Amino acid sequence: MYYSSEITAQMQKFYQSLSEKDRRRYAAIEAQKIGGGGISYIARILSVDRNTIAKGIKELKSESDTTFNQHRIRQKGGGRKTSDSQIPGLNETFLEVLKNYTAGSPMNEQIKWTNLTKQEIVEGLKNHGIIVSVTVVQKLLKKHGYVKRQAQKKQTIKITKNRNEQFENLAKITEEYELQGNPIISMDTKKKEFIGNLYRSGTLYTTETVTTLDHDFFSLADGKVVPHGIYDLQHNRGYLSLGTSKDTSEFACESIKSWWINYGIFLYPQADSILIKCDGGGSNNSNHYIFKSDLQKLVNELNIEIRIAHYPPYTSKYNPIEHRLFPHVTRACQGVIFTSVELVKELMEKTHTKTGLSVVVNVLDKVYKTGRKVAEGFKETMKIIFDEYLPKWNYRAVPTIE
Repeated sequence: MYYSSEITAQMQKFYQSLSEKDRRRYAAIEAQKIGGGGISYIARILSVDRNTIAKGIKELKSESDTTFNQHRIRQKGGGRKTSDSQIPGLNETFLEVLKNYTAGSPMNEQIKWTNLTKQEIVEGLKNHGIIVSVTVVQKLLKKHGYVKRQAQKKQTIKITKNRNEQFENLAKITEEYELQGNPIISMDTKKKEFIGNLYRSGTLYTTETVTTLDHDFFSLADGKVVPHGIYDLQHNRGYLSLGTSKDTSEFACESIKSWWINYGIFLYPQADSILIKCDGGGSNNSNHYIFKSDLQKLVNELNIEIRIAHYPPYTSKYNPIEHRLFPHVTRACQGVIFTSVELVKELMEKTHTKTGLSVVVNVLDKVYKTGRKVAEGFKETMKIIFDEYLPKWNYRAVPTIE
């Protein structure tokens, strides 16, 4: 009686899942089922010693029904003893060592932290006559609630008037555009990056040590790149325009134009309006008329309405592009030294996720002037249509014939 390769593979997998005692019992049962030559055969397919199987057979014959029904593998009290029970006063001494190196949060008395390393705690315990390993210290930290954590940026700096009302308004406008089948995009500018042999955070696998300059001053760079992003919520696709100049309203509008004429118009051939969700600062500042002026020129050129919905101040992290596109772009580029704009483009184009995110990147190699002013009389004659409800954050730019 011999088993097929499929059965033996299952037997081996099951055998590895058992405890040591149950392994030799299982091997013993299988060996006895085969009969003559069974011990040698099972020993070979399960990679177990013949003597172990023989021991298992002996145990099966000598064990009583009561013993078989026991769930405990080890006797009560068996196994390695914990340090708490072996070393008197360990917990008290541990807390005493941490006492002078523990701080708390003034906002929440439940939050405490220590700036000691595990090795420093080991040395502190040693000074009190207790010698333990860093493994024991790790268990003590966990036992007393000290877990390594990173601070999370979740607290809003300030609650702005009409904050919640605008979020509700954003949800309402978004739903309207979804029902109409019009494009909904999220827009923002990512952190600028220097070009050159300058340090960047992150790690990656390399065959040799990577060295950079020990300072990352802009004066040492060969240039910079300003990634302006557009995220299409319906298609889960990102579009990045890499500027090599300044982050201005003109640059933002050029980025929108590039997306629409190259991609948007083909994805939304029936669209009569574009919803852009963005924060209220930077190149698309809600307080700056220069953005509205450039926006009006853009819609006149594209001949399609653009609706702007700003997120309230101090809430830009809620903008979808901030958590659906930018973190993945950062991960795709982490640790790589940006030696050229072409390399930045190549890396960012590789951004993807398991949920289907893809990214298109193009370079806008144009010099954008800063400090531009709107044309005289623009504020009085502008065609921007402000909503009656929260007009500062909600308005439309409609194509006009000039």
